[in-house]
Amino acid sequence: MINNAGNVERGTTTSDFDPLEQKHQHSLRSTLLNLDYGGKHINIIDTPGYPDFLGQTLSVLPAVETVAIVINAQTGIEMLARRLMDWASEQNLCRMIVVNKIDADGVDLEGVFNSIQQTFGKECLAINLPSKDATEVVDCFFNPSGESDFFSVSDAHTEVIDQTVEVDEELMEMYLEQGEIAPEQLHDAFEKALREGHLVPICFVSAESGTGVKELLDIFAKLMPNPTEGNSPPLVKLNGADETPIELKPDPAGHILAHVFKVTFDPYVGKLGIFRIYQGTIDKDSELFVNDSRKAFKVGHLFKLQGKKNDEITKGMPGDICAIAKVPDVRFDSILHNFHDEDDVHLKPMNFPMPLAGLAVLAKKRGDEQKLSEALEKLS
Repeated sequence: MINNAGNVERGTTTSDFDPLEQKHQHSLRSTLLNLDYGGKHINIIDTPGYPDFLGQTLSVLPAVETVAIVINAQTGIEMLARRLMDWASEQNLCRMIVVNKIDADGVDLEGVFNSIQQTFGKECLAINLPSKDATEVVDCFFNPSGESDFFSVSDAHTEVIDQTVEVDEELMEMYLEQGEIAPEQLHDAFEKALREGHLVPICFVSAESGTGVKELLDIFAKLMPNPTEGNSPPLVKLNGADETPIELKPDPAGHILAHVFKVTFDPYVGKLGIFRIYQGTIDKDSELFVNDSRKAFKVGHLFKLQGKKNDEITKGMPGDICAIAKVPDVRFDSILHNFHDEDDVHLKPMNFPMPLAGLAVLAKKRGDEQKLSEALEKLS
């Protein structure tokens, strides 16, 4: 067991902090987490795994470079995992698969691995493998040999390298001439393979015992694309009925462009708009417009969320996920910017699943919409 690790059954995880989540022992909403590891700052969004809350999962996709699909080794591939792999592919996001509970009794990890490849394709390749009866995992990317519980580490290493060099002709020629190529030379090609969906890494972990957790963090820090390497979100500028794609540059000195992907209510600070910064730098003195609003608001307080904690920060840069409080005009899917040339910039709408039932509520008095919104958020 990892020291000080949270536990779902005991209700002590950082992400499932709501009393209902602790009671039912699963997530009901998306939760923001962050950590520093290996010299990198990593943002993680924990999303619900139940189909009932699929909207909470899909709504955060524009905020990330990589979607990690978690598969329970005991239950295998479930319907939602299939759907999320398709959704992430449609959104042009890098994907990886994390097999959890590898040390549970009676699991057939080789069978799970084979079913992943049969279901999602041969581009799904092991980037590490369980070893010593799933008490350890062994790297298959930087490490060309070793012992694993199934499959050959050497063969897994070769498969990943072969798949990576296929997207780069120059590397392919070098590989064919030399017979081997250093993993450090593969960084750009590996990122390209991820962006093109040509490679979907599979890694193994046990969240309960901690097996593979360090190795998973190593993969996040060393191999997953950062904000300068991932595919750009589908931002467009409207000109009447025409749409022009926006080329984003994650430059801290550029115009500010940020997308609000979640709105929630905090009992202490009120309404929170949570957003991903694509370019520019936002600090406490920034003045921002919401969509095509003519009047700017001053940020005042800028937060970074860690579970239920709102930590105030001085600035946010491209790739950061931040929050602002008490800005009435902020809604889900709003664009925050600081230059009127971006008034007509929008994210291309996602196609959310059709709800089975709909209900509209109208405020009795004009001006009560904010109070009604807060009341409904508390009730939900």
